[in-house]
Amino acid sequence: MAAAAELQGKYQKLAQEYSKLRAQNQVLKKGVVDEQANSASLKEQLKMKDQSLRKLQQEMDSLAFRNQQLAKRVELLQDELALSESKGKKNKKSGEVSSQLSQEQKNVFDEDLQKKIEENERLHIQFFEADEKHKRLESELRSRLEVLEMEAAQHQAVVDGLTRKYMDTIEKLQNDKAKLEIKSQTLEREAKDCRVRTEECQQQLKNLHSDLGSRLDESLRIIREKVPFNDSRSSHFNALNVPLHNRQRQLKLRDLVGQALAFIQDLVTALLNFHTYTEQRVQIFPVDSATDTISPLNQKFSQYLHENASYVRPLEEGMLLLFESITEDTVTVLETTVKLKSFSDYLTSYVHFLRKILPYQLKSLEEECESSLCTAALRARNMELQNDMKKLTAVFEKLHTYISLLALPSTKPDRLLRANFSSVFAHIGSALHRFHDIMKDISKHYSQKAALEHALPTATQKLITTNDCILSSVVALTNGAGKVASFFTNNLDCFTASLSYGPEGGVEFTNPLLAECMLQYKKKAAAYMKLLKKPRCDSVPYEEALANRRILLSSTESREGLTQQVQQSLEKIAKLEQEKEHWMLEAQLAKIRLEKENKKVADKLKDSGSGQLIEASLESPFQLNTDEQEKEVATEKVLREPIKSTSLVGMLTVTACNEEVAETDTREDLIKNHYMARIMELTSQLQLADSKSVHFHAECRALAKRLSLSEKSKESSTEEMRQARQSITRLQARWFSFGVDGIPFGGLIMSN
Repeated sequence: MAAAAELQGKYQKLAQEYSKLRAQNQVLKKGVVDEQANSASLKEQLKMKDQSLRKLQQEMDSLAFRNQQLAKRVELLQDELALSESKGKKNKKSGEVSSQLSQEQKNVFDEDLQKKIEENERLHIQFFEADEKHKRLESELRSRLEVLEMEAAQHQAVVDGLTRKYMDTIEKLQNDKAKLEIKSQTLEREAKDCRVRTEECQQQLKNLHSDLGSRLDESLRIIREKVPFNDSRSSHFNALNVPLHNRQRQLKLRDLVGQALAFIQDLVTALLNFHTYTEQRVQIFPVDSATDTISPLNQKFSQYLHENASYVRPLEEGMLLLFESITEDTVTVLETTVKLKSFSDYLTSYVHFLRKILPYQLKSLEEECESSLCTAALRARNMELQNDMKKLTAVFEKLHTYISLLALPSTKPDRLLRANFSSVFAHIGSALHRFHDIMKDISKHYSQKAALEHALPTATQKLITTNDCILSSVVALTNGAGKVASFFTNNLDCFTASLSYGPEGGVEFTNPLLAECMLQYKKKAAAYMKLLKKPRCDSVPYEEALANRRILLSSTESREGLTQQVQQSLEKIAKLEQEKEHWMLEAQLAKIRLEKENKKVADKLKDSGSGQLIEASLESPFQLNTDEQEKEVATEKVLREPIKSTSLVGMLTVTACNEEVAETDTREDLIKNHYMARIMELTSQLQLADSKSVHFHAECRALAKRLSLSEKSKESSTEEMRQARQSITRLQARWFSFGVDGIPFGGLIMSN
């Protein structure tokens, strides 16, 4: 009911706001209508002004035409005046009367011409002023009309938006009201059902209380009479009990460690690439080792970076050992996880490696800053990278500290209290998130640094490729660190909960011996269950067995026949043993002869250097397998006489077999090392080729995009040039059609 009252209050508030906005909407509509009326009046005024402008334009055209006529008339009068003056000189004496008349006409025409010129100037001034005034008024009216239209459109948009908004709100509120009414009716029905069920449950609860009370009294009486000692009451005594084996917990922990192993493998690959490409960069920048000698600092730095695989790869091996140690048949807690110590030791060696290369890395960046090609922006990026590398080493040291603490319970349980396990896990999670943040900063700063170096005029293709490879490895490191941090944070509760694994009713698991006892009992239980499931052998029926027993007891010959058969079997066995010993001795003698022959052949071919290969090839077909050697151990002890060399110092016993095994192991180790080195070399070449192919692919895509853009710009420029030529041709045609001797008619009029 309170929810319905609250909803009704909200509905009333919205209705009041809607009425207010509706009143505002009426005011806005009235304003819009007024503005529309003003706009219509302004349009009418603009139309009238346009009509007056056209009238003035017509008057101006008529005045210009009148001006031309007057100009022609003045020219004619000037010509007549010149003729009359020439005639007046000839007939000066006889034409005084005519000269006076012509002088009067001339004065009349001059006065008339002067009046027309003044009238023309006045009309020109009036027309110019009217034109300017009309243009100014027209611009003002147009600007005002645009402002009013814009305001009207804005007001209309606001009105439409508010109308739509509040119509939607009203519709939504009506729907909510209908839903709430239905919900209230449903809740009322449910409340009635709940009251009925509550009464039933109370009745059942009373019955259960009475039943459980009687059972409790009976159980307490049985415990007092039958149980002399209950060790589950004390946590100290309960810790000595053997807990149950939780198979699902072990499978879940193995799955989590498997996911962590995959993330560590990605991180190891990214770290190997980062250190390897950093070594390549040191070799080519700021001085290329192919053309000049790099500084001793960078030489030492490159030498240390070349050893990165011996420190990074053991991290993956340690995590793999930890994953293999967690199986279904083990108990995994910190006290029994011995392989975590190996991973901690490998991480310690890698942290020492980071500490060792950190000063050289900082000095190498300072050397880049001191180079003449280093700009101020590039120097700032180098300083930021220096700080990032210090932070990276510090966060690895922090991770190493906390992981070393987690490895202590398996070796020295008293060094770390069990209450501190959860806080150590929390600190590891925060350190992993810090590692992710630092890698994001390194990625950002190194991308800026690479962009600045690519803009340098002396940047080579090798440097650009190496920078791209380093940047890709840094991005892979950032992604891997983010995955590890999120994985650890998401499963932190599982890691913390798995620490309190112990007997039922206990709160901790402190004694690692319980794990061994628990696994022994588990194996016994599994063997017992397997024995129960084993099918029974076929047996003789009881009646038949009784009949056979009577026959066996009644027959006197059966015992004597069995005795004879046993004696014959023993004689055959003795003969076979003698033959076996004879042939084993023969085989041993043949082997000794073969060894002597091989030694002779080896001594003969020792000068040529191929004795060992021939000896190995001769020995290989006659080597015995392991089963035969185990059978012939006793005979070889008797027949094989070692070569004894006595002197004042003592006696030295040497067998040829040990020397051959040592030579074989040495040769196999050499071959294995050679192929491992070759595999690593091919892997590095493959990584470099992959990075180059990615870079070349990106360049090809960029060139293709530039080619398509240039083709489009070429087409657009061709079209513009064609249009320009057409406009030039059109202008030239208009020029020659309206002009005389290269001067338009308008120019002739103005010159006159």
